[in-house]
Parts: sequence; C-alpha cells; structure tokens
Amino acid sequence: MCRTDLQISSGDLPARVLPIVPGHQIVGRVVEVGEGVGPEFLGRRLGVGWLASACGDCEFCRGGRENLCRKATFTGWDRDGGFASQVVVRADFTQRLADEGDPVQLAPLLCGGVIGYRAFRRTEVGRGDRLGLFGFGASAWLVAQLAIAEGCQVFVVTRDESARQRAKEQGATWVGAPGESLPVPLQGAITFAPVGAVVVDALRALDRGGTCVVNAIHLDRIPEFPFEHLYWERRLISVANFTRQDAAEFLQLAQQIPIRTLVEQFPLAQANQALLQLQEDGIPGAAVLVP
Repeated sequence: MCRTDLQISSGDLPARVLPIVPGHQIVGRVVEVGEGVGPEFLGRRLGVGWLASACGDCEFCRGGRENLCRKATFTGWDRDGGFASQVVVRADFTQRLADEGDPVQLAPLLCGGVIGYRAFRRTEVGRGDRLGLFGFGASAWLVAQLAIAEGCQVFVVTRDESARQRAKEQGATWVGAPGESLPVPLQGAITFAPVGAVVVDALRALDRGGTCVVNAIHLDRIPEFPFEHLYWERRLISVANFTRQDAAEFLQLAQQIPIRTLVEQFPLAQANQALLQLQEDGIPGAAVLVP
C-alpha cells in the first residue's frame, strides 16, 4: 500500500503482468488528467484498490457483481501498482477520499478493510447476532470494529496471544485459541487464514442456518469433514475482491464510526523489508509504503 501521485486516464491502458504482486492499494493526489477526464479531478485525493477495471457489459457487471467480470484487471497484477511515486489509474475506478486525515491511515481501508467489509456483508449477520473471526490480522481488526459498531457480538479465534489481547481491548465478547470450544454457536463466521482446517473449525462453530465466509484468496486445502458440519442449511462461500459500491459504502462507514487502522510505515526503498516482515507475520496490522 502506498501514498503517491496519480495520473488519471479515462479508459483502459495496456496491461503488464508483474512477476510479483506489488502494493496495490494507493492513496494519492491527482497531478495530471488524460483525455476525457474533467479538470475537476486535478488535486483531488483519491484511493485506488485492487479492482482496476471491469468490462461493464457482461452479466456480472450488469448485475452489480463487477468483481467477477472475466475481463477485470487488477492493480499490481495487470497494472503497475503502488511500488512507485506515481501511477496511472482509470478515473471511474477510483474512490473519492476526504482531504483531511493521514493518508497512511487511509490506505489499509482500501485493502483488508473493503474486502473484509464484503465478507462481513456476505455473512448476513445483524444486530445481536454472533460473528466469529478466525484469525485476527489487519483485515479482521477492521471487520471487528465494523461488526461491534453494528451491534454484533464478536468471537475471535487466533493462535497469536498478542492478537487475542488486541481483540479483548477492542471489545470482543469472547476470545480464544484454536482448539478451544466456543461458548455458543455462531450465526456467521469469517476465516482469514490461508489454512483449510480453519474453515472446518468455523463450520463446526456455526449454528443452524449460519454462514461461513472464506476471506482468504488461497487455501492449502480443505480437509475432509463430516456432512453434519454443513447440514441444517449452513452455507460455505468465498469472497473474490470487491466492487466499487462496496468500497464507497465501507469508506463512508469507516468515517462515520470511525474505524481505526493499525499500521507500520516503511519508506518506499524498504519495500522488500516490508514484504519479508509480512511473510513472517512480523507486522500486527498493515504495512504502508511512503515515497
């Protein structure tokens, strides 16, 4: 994630596939606009997330599910991401951000925040319901604040002792380690770890009719489990990035609640160090690169 200057385009640009996934959530100000983009964009503070473009014509785009578009492109994957002091983005795939506030604190909202928001909405939990968060990294930290603000009871399962302490301080109803039995069944659960066994644990913790949402983009494998964990109309679903509508809704809520981010800041020249620390779970929240 990076704070940078933005050059804005009105349409698609040639894509370049990068060998790794760079920082792809960007907060910056517009310094130049392309043909077809109004001058009112100049100087604006905008956010750029993972979804860089979609076709706008397929059944998914027409149905409000542009995140599933087969022609979608992604920041830091199909397009250059946040490992630079300037980046070119499509105007219609940016998010307007308030001029006030530290951009370093805003950047994580465009990553784990908005994707966590979509996962939270897909659980369909509401006020008074019990939501389980399996894993408590940067995304779960933000989801917990949203869920508590909307009146949910939050139950956190994580192997990290310091993360359990943060969950308690944030107001979680119950906090425990993997293998501990939850005191009550859950209406919804979100798994954040890329470990399939955690998904089975979450299913096991659901009440009848509950929903388990897999927030990870990769799982090692989901082990065999008895059908009874899925019976009684329990649901197991995944989340594939987000839509622009998700981002707009979440950013508004984040300002109203307000949601606090947990970040560790790195200069752009130390990007490799930041990636290594993330790989080794050495950062409790989100890493933010600043040019």
